[in-house]
Amino acid sequence: MMNLTLGQTATRTLTVTPEHVQKFAEITGDYNPLHFDKAFAAKTKFGRLVAQGGITTGLLHALVAMDLPGPGTVFLSQNWKFTAPVFIGDTITATATILAVHETKPVTHLDIRITRQDGETVLEGEAWCYTFQV
Repeated sequence: MMNLTLGQTATRTLTVTPEHVQKFAEITGDYNPLHFDKAFAAKTKFGRLVAQGGITTGLLHALVAMDLPGPGTVFLSQNWKFTAPVFIGDTITATATILAVHETKPVTHLDIRITRQDGETVLEGEAWCYTFQV
């Protein structure tokens, strides 16, 4: 495990495309009309098509597995909430900040936040991660 310190931060950014929404639906079966039916979405409080939440949280999986804590890391638990929608075309940035590092185990506690290009937070919370060492 890399040398992790309190307050250490990493980010990962993604611009959500119609292709992401389509591929996610193909993998998961999530064809909710909020994601595909413009007329339906226009009648909701969002007013337009929204990306699946799994695309948003998927960025966090890549962030912890590849950046911080890094390769070999998986989530043990997550406690986060969606605070705003992510629309197709939005650029979202996931940020993980280390809140605690276990003294004897490869376990890390992270503050988690995702914002979009206008600075609005779309997801916030915390997570515990385990980093496998081989």
